[in-house]
Amino acid sequence: MTDMDAETSTHTEPAVDEEVPLFSNLDLFLFSLIVGLVIYWFMSRKKPEHIPEFKKLDTPKLLHAFTSKCFFFLICYQGKNIIVFYGSQTGTGEEFSNRLSKDAQRYGMKGMAADPEEYEMVICITRLSEIKNSLAIFCMATYGEGDPTDNAQDFYDWLQENDDEDLSGLNYTVFALGNKTYEHYNAMGKYVDKRLEELGAKRIFDLGLGDDDGNLEEDFVSWREQFWPAVCEHFGVEALGDESSIRQYELKEHTDLNMNKVYTGEIGRLKSFEVQKPPFDSKNPFLAPVTVNRRLNKGGDRHLMHLELDITGSKIRYESGDHVAVFPTNDSTLVNKLGQILGVDLDVVISLNNLDEESNKKHPFPCPTTYRTALTHYLDITHPPRTNVLYELAQYASDPKDQENMRKMASSSPEGKALYQSWVLGASRNILAILEDMPSLRPPVDHLCELLPRLQARYYSIASSSKVHPNSIHICAVVVEYETATGRINKGVATNWLKNKLVTDNGHKSTVPMYIRKSQFRLPFKTTNPVIMIGPGTGIAPFMGFIQERGWLKQQGKEVGETVMFFGCRHKNEDYIYQEELEEAEKNGVLTQLNVAFSRDQEQKVYVQHLMKKNKEDIWKLIHSDNAHIYVCGDAKNMAKDVQTALHEIGEELGGMTRTQATDYIKKLMTKGRYSQDVWS
Repeated sequence: MTDMDAETSTHTEPAVDEEVPLFSNLDLFLFSLIVGLVIYWFMSRKKPEHIPEFKKLDTPKLLHAFTSKCFFFLICYQGKNIIVFYGSQTGTGEEFSNRLSKDAQRYGMKGMAADPEEYEMVICITRLSEIKNSLAIFCMATYGEGDPTDNAQDFYDWLQENDDEDLSGLNYTVFALGNKTYEHYNAMGKYVDKRLEELGAKRIFDLGLGDDDGNLEEDFVSWREQFWPAVCEHFGVEALGDESSIRQYELKEHTDLNMNKVYTGEIGRLKSFEVQKPPFDSKNPFLAPVTVNRRLNKGGDRHLMHLELDITGSKIRYESGDHVAVFPTNDSTLVNKLGQILGVDLDVVISLNNLDEESNKKHPFPCPTTYRTALTHYLDITHPPRTNVLYELAQYASDPKDQENMRKMASSSPEGKALYQSWVLGASRNILAILEDMPSLRPPVDHLCELLPRLQARYYSIASSSKVHPNSIHICAVVVEYETATGRINKGVATNWLKNKLVTDNGHKSTVPMYIRKSQFRLPFKTTNPVIMIGPGTGIAPFMGFIQERGWLKQQGKEVGETVMFFGCRHKNEDYIYQEELEEAEKNGVLTQLNVAFSRDQEQKVYVQHLMKKNKEDIWKLIHSDNAHIYVCGDAKNMAKDVQTALHEIGEELGGMTRTQATDYIKKLMTKGRYSQDVWS
C-alpha cells in the first residue's frame, strides 16, 4: 500500500450536521415559470402597432420602365449605336434583325437586335438620339389581315395614340416583311415608316418591301446591300473591308453536368413539361394529350386528318375562330443523318454562350442541352437555308469550286441570285441535302447550330367551338409530303409529326405542346345576322366551330340568322371531309344552305366561286339587304382572290355597280368587319 493509501485509510474528519438550502431546484424552476407567464400575459395585452397600408405598386410596369432605362444606359456603356427592333411572328423578322446587327461590326459600328415587347419603346426611341451616330432599324412583319405581330402590338398602339410625341433627332429606316397575296401587303412596315416620319424622325434610307410570295430572301439581300453604303455616307464612316465570318457564340462542352439541369425540349422554363403551371402561352406551352387522331378522307393519295387535344385542367380558354399553335419536332431520321454526315456525337451536352456578355440573348436556344435536342426541338433543319448561312459556311468547303458557288449564291449578283433560286429554292434543298450534295462541305456542328434559324410553332384554325367542346380543341390538317427536283421526299415537319401522334390503349398518351393565339375571325355579335362561309379543303376548319356554335345557340332558344356554307373538294367519294357532320347540320336546320363543289368529278372543273355565282341572287340579298357577314378561309393566292372577283361580279350584275364601285363596296365590308379572311399562302 502506498503512503497515499495509508493516509486516506487512517485519517478521519470529525462529523458535523449538513446545512439545508432555503429553496430547492424545483422551487426555483416553478418560480421562474410563473414569473415568465405573468410577463407574457402583460405583454400580450399590449395593443398591436398600427401598420400603415401602402398603395400597391404596379411592379410589371415599374420593372418594364426600369428595364428600358437600364437598356438605354447599357447601350451607352457598351458603345452600341445601332438598335434593330423586330416585329416577328414566325421568326424571320428576328432573323433579319440579328443579321443586320451583326453587319454593323463590318462597318465599325456596334449593333444589337431588340424585341420591342421587352422595352418601354417611348424611352428607347426618344433617348436613342442622344447617342452619336445612332440609328434605329425596324424589321416589321405584317400578320393576318394587316395586323402587327404579337410582340409589336404595344409598339403599334403607342404609335397610334401619341400624336404629340417629338421624335426629331431619331434616325431610322424600315424593312417590311409581308406577302403580296394578302389584301394588306406589308401594312405594318408601311405604317411604322410613315408614322415615324410624321412624328419628326428622319428616314435615312428608303422603306424596304419583302415579299414572301416571291423571294423574301432576295428582297432583303438587295435592300441590305444598298442600305449599308447609305448608312456609311450618312454618318461619314467607311466599311472596314472585313468580310470574314464573325462568330456570335462560343462553344462550351459539359462533361460532368447534372442532367436535371439540361434542357430536353422545353421552350422556356427548365422542367416546365414535367411540372406544368398556367398561364400557358408561347413561352410556356401546355402539353395537351391527343384523344382522337383519325383520317378524314375515304380515299386518294393524300392524308387529311382530324385531331382532338384535351385541355382539361389547363385553364385555357378559346373562342370559335381562334388559332391553336403547336410546337413540332424534327424527324429523328434527319437528325441522325446530320450527326452521321458531320461525324459528331449528338448526345454531347453543350452550351452556346454569347460572346457579348452584356447581351440579353445569352444563347441562340435553351442551354445547356445536347446537339440531338437542339436539332430535334430547337432548330429548323427542313427549310432551305438562307443566303447568310451559305456565306458563313462557305469557309468550311475544302473544294474551292464549292466555296465559290456558295459565296456566289450569297451575293446580290444576277448570276448568284439565279443559282440560289434554282439550286437551293427550286430544288427544295434543306441543309442535309446541301451537305449530301457538297461532300467537301463539313462545317463544325456548333457553328451550324449557331446559324440555323429557330424551329417555329405552327398555327392551325381551330375546328371546334368552346361552347360545345370546352375541354377539347380540334385540328383539321392535310399531311404535307412531296418529291423534290432531286428525287428526295420532303415531309412537312408539323403535319407528319401530328400524324404520328397516335392514340393507344396501353396507357401511354401522345402529347402536343400548344397554346392559343386569339383571332379577329369571329361570328357576328348579333346571332340574327346571316353568315356566309366559304372554305374549300381544310379551309373548312373554323367553320366547323362556327356551325357547332350556331347549333348550340339554337339549342339555347336563341334566334339564329341564315347560315350558308360553300365547301369544295376534289372528289365526293374521296375527300368530302366532315360529310356526315355537314349533312346532319343541314338536316337539323343549323345550316340553311349547304353548297359543295366537287372540282374533279366532271370534265369541267367546278370551284366554290362557281357555286357562288350560281347562287348570286341569294348571296346579294343576304349581303346587301340582310346585313350578312362573309367569311373566307383557305388559300390566299388563288381561292381568296377568285372569291373576291366573284363578289365583284355579283355586285356589278345585281347591284348595278361598276367594277370600281363593286371593289370599293367589298372593301367597305372589310372595314366594317363584315368581310373576314383567315387565309394562308
